[in-house]
Amino acid sequence: MKPVLPIVIISKLRACLLLLLIVALSGCSGLLFFPGKNWVRTPEQLGIEYRDVALTSEDGVKLSAWWLEPRGEVKGTILFLHGNAENISTHIGSVYWLPELGYQVLLLDYRGYGHSEGTASLPAVFNDINAAFDWMLAQPEVQDKPVYLLGQSLGASMGGYVVATNADYRKQLDGVVLDAGFASYSEIAREVASRHWLTWAFQYPAGWSMPGAYDLVDHVANISPTPVLIIHGTQDDVVPFKQGERIFAASNKPKSFFRYDGPHIGTFKDLGIRDLFLQFLAEAPARKAQAEATAAP
Repeated sequence: MKPVLPIVIISKLRACLLLLLIVALSGCSGLLFFPGKNWVRTPEQLGIEYRDVALTSEDGVKLSAWWLEPRGEVKGTILFLHGNAENISTHIGSVYWLPELGYQVLLLDYRGYGHSEGTASLPAVFNDINAAFDWMLAQPEVQDKPVYLLGQSLGASMGGYVVATNADYRKQLDGVVLDAGFASYSEIAREVASRHWLTWAFQYPAGWSMPGAYDLVDHVANISPTPVLIIHGTQDDVVPFKQGERIFAASNKPKSFFRYDGPHIGTFKDLGIRDLFLQFLAEAPARKAQAEATAAP
């Protein structure tokens, strides 16, 4: 007699497969976001002076952000956009070291993340990024100093798209850093679905369900002449290294590519990458001025 799976297990498998099929065919970009509501630490606990920032998106959603105060002379300002999970209280681990070196940093929690209201989805989250940009660029202490974007993972793909499609932001930014970003939403959906036997069959429906109008690979060239730095770990098992290569290939000069032998957004644990990143920030304003002069008629 052939072994028979318990009815309860069969039922759960069927339910799981049905759910995956619904997800794959739904086209719901909200499935890209996995927010955490609770803060696990604050900048104060890390010895960083900061203030809470309250923002309002264009569609009226109340957003939460942190402004990290720099020590000593201000070298520049960075808008930091984190990845798809947790919130700024965990992702601060990527940027906590910058204020001590003179950089003021704005960390945004998208709608639904941390203390921000609402529910994250595309394209609504672009309103949140716009609100952060607009607030940051209006601050008196930001004026006459270099301004940068640092996006990681989903934050890189979304932030790069926002900059590429907004001429005013491109004009005011001195450099854009895209760390572990992915080229297109459909590609990353297929990649994730293909990793498990249970979802393997749904990799193409999952890809078809993702929005295509906001793919970074189709827009990143427009960031030029603002210098772009692409960073990607060769051991990234979340967003494959080839995704970073695709973004770099689609970018226009001035552009740079830093590769490191490490995991997904493990970037700034590497002191050598930190130094290269700081070098990029220091050189970016002059590189942009040179690129603009070269492009001028």
